Amino acid sequence: MSLRDRDLISIQEARQAVERASEAQKKFAAFSQEQVDAVVEACAAAATEAGEQLARLAVEETGYGNVPDKIIKNRLASVDVPRAIRGMKTVGIIREDREKGILEIADPVGVVAAVIPSTNPTSTTIYKTLISLKARNAVVLSPHPTAMRCICESVDVLSRAALKMGAPEGLINCLEHPTAQGTQELMRHRLTGVILATGGTGLVRAAYSSGRPAYGVGPGNVPAFIERSANVRKAVADIFAGKTFDYGTICSSEQAMVAEESVREQVLEECKLQGAYFLTDDEIRRLGALVFLGGAHVPNTQVVGRAATIIAEMAGINVPAMTRVLIAKLEGVGRDVPLSAEKLSPILAFYSAANLAAGIERCKELLHHGGLGHTCSIHSQNEAAVKQYGLAMPAFRVVVNSASVHGSIGYSTNLFPAMTLGCGSPGGNITSDNIGPQHLMNVKRVAWESRAVEHRTIPADQRLAGSATAVATPRSRAADAGSATALASATTGTTAKAPAALPDRQTVARIVERVLAERGIPRGGAAKAEAPAAAPAAAPSSPPAAATAAESSKPIAVAAAAGVGAAVKPSAPPPAIQVEEFVSESEVRTALAKSAKIYIGPKTIVTPAARDLADSNEVFVVTDIVPASTKKSRSAS
Repeated sequence: MSLRDRDLISIQEARQAVERASEAQKKFAAFSQEQVDAVVEACAAAATEAGEQLARLAVEETGYGNVPDKIIKNRLASVDVPRAIRGMKTVGIIREDREKGILEIADPVGVVAAVIPSTNPTSTTIYKTLISLKARNAVVLSPHPTAMRCICESVDVLSRAALKMGAPEGLINCLEHPTAQGTQELMRHRLTGVILATGGTGLVRAAYSSGRPAYGVGPGNVPAFIERSANVRKAVADIFAGKTFDYGTICSSEQAMVAEESVREQVLEECKLQGAYFLTDDEIRRLGALVFLGGAHVPNTQVVGRAATIIAEMAGINVPAMTRVLIAKLEGVGRDVPLSAEKLSPILAFYSAANLAAGIERCKELLHHGGLGHTCSIHSQNEAAVKQYGLAMPAFRVVVNSASVHGSIGYSTNLFPAMTLGCGSPGGNITSDNIGPQHLMNVKRVAWESRAVEHRTIPADQRLAGSATAVATPRSRAADAGSATALASATTGTTAKAPAALPDRQTVARIVERVLAERGIPRGGAAKAEAPAAAPAAAPSSPPAAATAAESSKPIAVAAAAGVGAAVKPSAPPPAIQVEEFVSESEVRTALAKSAKIYIGPKTIVTPAARDLADSNEVFVVTDIVPASTKKSRSAS
């Protein structure tokens, strides 16, 4: 099979895997919390049972690390992770804040594209699968080609357990023909919901440039600072435990030891007692050339995850058989000092610092040389010194008095147990968290109103006049819902229309004509607001015929005041209509106290507060009459 054919097969396999996973996830999304948890627990139990077998397979296939430590890493993923997420709500309403009036509802991202490294293949597979399932997602795993067999075996263990608990077929998938092109297709597929990328800097950058949401991790160049108040014996033991754990294959393992000058000699002596070999200047040069071949930025894969004695033999260095760690005493940090970078093996750089401040600066320098945002550690009994160190470090996991690798992944601390450690913006990552199910689901929020929204409407006189240039004024929340039409007009700039319940002007004119005829008032007599029409000499014995419809400019208030449709005594003269020139809030309150109405015309000036209060209590009667310029009075209803 040609390389080209292999790439095409891998691309096609990735597409089919994502499509199959998407269909399975749609069914899995309907599972209850109890059903989801049952699937997760079954997968975790199966992985725990197969933990030792998978650890041996990983070491045999990759040559990295050692079986005892890989068993521990597998158990972290299959025991500690499920314990941490047990009880976590990932279905339906996950939080309810009654005081703030907010509901939070979980929504899965869909398909998780999980890229698995060769350094931690089985533990990362278990971990990423469990947190994906917990959030009701499907997962497609892309294994590193050098660890394909152990990763696919881990997937098979997890998949069989999930199917036994009723999970849909295709929920957990593994690419069997992994290539760079296939992984790229997996990451950028339109059905991929999110990417979990663990690997080199190039892979993480590819994930972020795929066009799909991605969680990646940056490199670690972890400094471990030994402050003068530290328990030196324990500090050295912790650092060596972290540095030798699975032979340094986890990015958060210690890469450099920085000792305060006052305890320097004690630290060096303790290192010798605990199995360190101190390299000579020539051995430092030879080892640096081996670890970073040709001045490369990343460690030689033949050195990564190997025992100290094997690495020394590769570099032509004779060391005692019980050597655990190779230590290089260095003065500087940077590209011209190769062993000051991340080595992913039991090799430590050693520095001394005059005091706490100098130690902090050296540790910051190391983090800037390839470990920004990742992890650092301090060994100290001085809480003030710990806080000063923690505040200064550009790292998002600061481990205190423990092995940095064990502390960072949540094994020896209460941090969330994880094999994917975000490095935040300094490390080029989207988050600084230890990744868990909470990062693999969306959260929708249902929110109730907690603060009143000011409603605006068009003044009644302008609505009836059909003004297209009406200015919106505030309206009380208690105003009726009929203001919605006017609100829409004000916000869109369209002509404000009168509510459908109001009669048109012709209808009003007919009503006015009939009322005037019933009272024997000549046409035009009511138009004079200052002088009421004279009462008729005698009331007609019966109402006259309906008046002829005609255009009229008679005020609507006349019909309202007369009581349209009610029996009218012709002997009672109509009241005079006196229109106000200016109305303030105090005048509206006075009218309310007297159960009175206020007549306003197109020229009446009304303050916003007065209009709000009057509109909500129906105090105003709108007329077409222009207020008299010489008087300002109020007419009782």
